[in-house]
Amino acid sequence: MAILNPFESSNAFNMASMTRAVNILPNMYDRLGRMGVFRTRGIPTRSVIVEEYEGQLSLLPTTAVGAPGSLNERGTRTLRSFAVPFMALDESIAPEQYQGIRSFGTENRMETLTEIMNDRLQQMRNKFDITKEYMRMAALKGTLVDCYANTIYNYFTEFGVSQKTVDFDLDNATLVEVQEKCFEVSRHVEDYLQGESYTRLHCLCDSTFFDALITHDHVKEVFQGWARAEQVLGGDPRKGFTFAGITFEEYRGTASDPAGSARAFVDAGSGYVFPVGTMNVFEEIYAPADFLETANTNGLSLYAKQETRKFGRGVDIHMQSSPLMLNKRPNLVVKITKT
Repeated sequence: MAILNPFESSNAFNMASMTRAVNILPNMYDRLGRMGVFRTRGIPTRSVIVEEYEGQLSLLPTTAVGAPGSLNERGTRTLRSFAVPFMALDESIAPEQYQGIRSFGTENRMETLTEIMNDRLQQMRNKFDITKEYMRMAALKGTLVDCYANTIYNYFTEFGVSQKTVDFDLDNATLVEVQEKCFEVSRHVEDYLQGESYTRLHCLCDSTFFDALITHDHVKEVFQGWARAEQVLGGDPRKGFTFAGITFEEYRGTASDPAGSARAFVDAGSGYVFPVGTMNVFEEIYAPADFLETANTNGLSLYAKQETRKFGRGVDIHMQSSPLMLNKRPNLVVKITKT
């Protein structure tokens, strides 16, 4: 009697079911995603076109009743195309990993196989998630990069703008007015909104910047009061301290590249202030997988598929994603430095 392949005899392991399952699994590296900074959508193509419309707002002159109206000045339109990056990861499950549950019809058989599969999918998803968080942070800073920090797109160059940097000079404990530095950041964002809106300003900074900020003479007393309130509520004041209209958060995102080198997502002594709640500034775009059944469909964040090896000697698992982290207004993100 032929032995059934459990990974082929159940719909739980087909492409649609596995893709659905992997997108339900917990996401462990998603600070920017959970904040809702990047608006997520799928597209049915391998590239996306961004149309920039430089509208003009101007005061209208008064005219006599019946006289011709002023000529409406239209803004210029610029089209830019961005290819969507692709990344994939492979794993496998060998028969001996479920050897003890070969007996067909046992009650725990499918449950155990599902646990084995979910374990592999979770391990693989974690690598995708940390890579995407790394790419989100890079896009927030103004570039689309690969895992080796090679620049794919420089959004400042693509959109013809420059980065604003504000030196908080936090080593100068008494002479620098930190509030004025915060206002400089806020005013810059407000000046360059150009029709956009936002709900608040948030800053992700490294630990050295955060420590220098909260110990500065002009900030220390405010932070101590904030920290006491957070402790009463059981919170961590490093996860969000608001001063002069900006919420500062210590961000410790770090990952290893394929060569084993650790890469911090934010450079030492610096941070990035960005608007939260924008309509069309940050986008997380997904192209479809390169499977026959997904062609010309709107892309999903992750896809998973399995295939039996020759002679039934195991199962290969394939996972892929095509994410484009897009920052269409990089000049709305302000880099701040400690010194």
